[in-house]
This record gives sequence, structure tokens and C-alpha cells, in this order.
Amino acid sequence: MIFDTHVHYDDHQFDEDRESLLQSMKDNGIGTVVNNAADLESVNTSLELAHKYDFVYAAVGVHPENVNELDDDKLEWIREKSNDPKAVAIGEIGLDYHYPDNPDRQTQIKWFKRQLDLALTQSLPVVIHSRDAAKDTMEIMKEAAAKGIVADIHCYSYSPEQALEYVKLGFYIGVGGVVTFKNGKKLKETVEKIPLERILLETDCPYMAPEPFRGKRNSSIYLPYVVKAIASIKGVTEEEVINITSDNARRFYNIA
Repeated sequence: MIFDTHVHYDDHQFDEDRESLLQSMKDNGIGTVVNNAADLESVNTSLELAHKYDFVYAAVGVHPENVNELDDDKLEWIREKSNDPKAVAIGEIGLDYHYPDNPDRQTQIKWFKRQLDLALTQSLPVVIHSRDAAKDTMEIMKEAAAKGIVADIHCYSYSPEQALEYVKLGFYIGVGGVVTFKNGKKLKETVEKIPLERILLETDCPYMAPEPFRGKRNSSIYLPYVVKAIASIKGVTEEEVINITSDNARRFYNIA
């Protein structure tokens, strides 16, 4: 069964068919999903989904676009939420320098580091969002690795060489629909160069649907297209991709 390590099923795009879609997962070969929070509200909704469905787990944290929501009390609140048995990571957290109206870089860095420290005290892995922030993310994550933090570099978009650096730090690389795109050359090269034992399957749904659904709402049931692309690149069977990446995900999230 496929393990989708990064979803957002609490997103409003699933309001009309969320229940029927989630109930169809096992029939479509999807065994486990982790719903990642992006703001304080979605910390709650992610945990609500995790408690409603036995195959759903939650990552709790605040995305860099939303860190202006945070203060010391809110961070303590996230810590309390991370004690929930179905909270398996702190995420998604990180840096996003793409949009000019995002919080300023120093504010993003401050709360990124604070959430990394939270993960360390809670003995939880982290799910990292990094966009147009390669240098700062690498510097911060090298420090985090030295402290013993384990990370998933979600929706990986940088160079194969940098991916190999992350692998050397003991991190995992999140691979989704972009690996099926004709213009997804960098990610295809990354998949070719890094060990399959360091790849995590993800959708980031409702975003980043693979071909032939590019531009439409994504969901976990499209992951077989990602599996097929990875199998072709690595020269292995689709079954091997599913089995190895599922083992990777269970190890990363510490799910038996």
C-alpha cells in the first residue's frame, strides 16, 4: 500500500467530497496519509481528521507564510498539540522567500528555528518547506542535523547536488507530481542520483497533480503515476518503489 507523506485534506477544495474521497483510499491502494498543518487553524483540523480516520496522521506546525500568527503562547499551544498520539511530526515549517508579501526573512528564520527547537524537545521529525531559500535552509538544517533532528525536505525543488547533501545529513527527499512533468528535469535527476531508501512519496494535494492531471485538483489516488515515473528512472519495479518508500515513511514518522 502506498504511503502519502504530505497531504492537505482539510483544504476547502475537498469540502464537497472529503469523506467519500478518504473512504476510497484503501480501494485505490493508499494505506496511510499524513495531513500537514500550515497555520494554527489547520493544526486543529489536521488532528480532527487523524482522529476520524485510522489511516490518517497529522503533522503540526506553521508554514513560513503564516508565522506572523506565532508568539510564545501559540508555540506552547503547538507543543501541547504535538503530544497527541496521532501527531507524528512538526510541519510544515521552513522558509519561503518567493512572495514579497510573505513575512520578512528574519521573522521567518526566527520561527523556523523556534519550531525546530520544539521538534527537538518533543523528539519528533520535521517536514520542511523551502522555496527560493536554498542557502539559508541548508545552513539551518545542517545545524539541526548536528542536534539530531531528522527531516523530510518536502516538495524538493533544488539541485541534485544539494539533495545529496541533505541525504548525507540523514534526511529524506519528498517527491511528488513534478517528477512526471516534461519540465521536471531537476527532480528527475535528483531521483536518479539519490538512494530510493531516502525518497518519500507525497502529493501536497490539492496542489501539484501529476501528468496527465496537471493543473487539476490533486489527491493521493494519483500517486501511482508518481510511482511509475520513479520506477522508470530507478530501473526497478513499481512494487519495489511502493514497498521501499512506505518503509521509509514509517521509519521517518515512527509509525509501526
